[in-house]
Amino acid sequence: MARVMVAMSGGVDSSVVAAMLHNAGHDVTGVTMHLWEGDGDKMVESRCCSMEMVSGARRVCAQLGIPYYVFNYQKDFKKHVINYFADEYSNGMTPNPCMACNRDLKFRVLLERAELLGFDALATGHYLQNTFDGTQWRMSRGNDMRKDQSYMLHMLGQKELSRLMFPLGAMTKPEVRALASQLELATAERPESQDICFVPDRDYRSFVKSQRPDAFAAGNIVDQQGATVGTHQGIPLYTVGQRKGLGLAVGTPLFVTHIDAQSNTIVVGPQADLKKTTIMVDRVVYVSGTPPDNEFTCLVQSRSHAPALPARVTVTGTQTATLTFEEPQDGISPGQFAVFYADTEVIGGGRILV
Repeated sequence: MARVMVAMSGGVDSSVVAAMLHNAGHDVTGVTMHLWEGDGDKMVESRCCSMEMVSGARRVCAQLGIPYYVFNYQKDFKKHVINYFADEYSNGMTPNPCMACNRDLKFRVLLERAELLGFDALATGHYLQNTFDGTQWRMSRGNDMRKDQSYMLHMLGQKELSRLMFPLGAMTKPEVRALASQLELATAERPESQDICFVPDRDYRSFVKSQRPDAFAAGNIVDQQGATVGTHQGIPLYTVGQRKGLGLAVGTPLFVTHIDAQSNTIVVGPQADLKKTTIMVDRVVYVSGTPPDNEFTCLVQSRSHAPALPARVTVTGTQTATLTFEEPQDGISPGQFAVFYADTEVIGGGRILV
């Protein structure tokens, strides 16, 4: 029997995890991270720590007869997620706030607290699998490819994986729902939300403006030859690949192909210019702690819902690499993450620079 802390969002997945581990005889405690309520008079309740979600998690823990606590991490969330989100958009990048939350809060701060409080492991409702092969921990996709969350957790290393449990890795979402109904859990029918938790109205531009108003200075829109073709209203309003909202009348469709925050310039060009064969990544991490080789082939997933495609990875530094795809790719967004796979096993990944 292990003493396990279960991170509970108030949704069905983490509720089922708590029930599974409790029924298996483990000493389980449920916790919810209270992360965000907004700034000043612009109070926006986070969907992942709303009173409704806390109530759901509390009710499930009461059903199971296990302890439940709410930990306040609003300052950490502001530092590691909100600031990151606003800064990346201000620098012409397209951030992934859930990635930052996983990396800096759920699987660092909360894991450290679990260890400090004497728990043997931290369990979550993520759909992925971690196994120990006798030498090292390995992380693989969840069996339900529609719910697989290995992309979002590619940054986990040996130390973290040795202290984590993902009981849903071998299950499908329908199986989880069915088990929740069978156990009559209070959250069995709770719907899922895909919104950014701190921007529930999906208006990220207004949110970034409230955090970084100085980033919304007008500047030039230029073509690939450097000629000015229009004016933009602030770097955070634009993303690579964007076509609508540019306010250009040049006769041919133009897309944002590059954002230069330093010169406050948006570069546009034809759709063909969005295709890339080679990209550079930084902040690279490897599940094993080291790359498999200085150059290796693998499958690379460049967005959270994109297919994983063949590519060659050339290691250029301790946290940098160059990726070369077999075929030119579009939809590559600086600021997103490229994750490396050997079939379904996660090798590592890094942030896309260009």
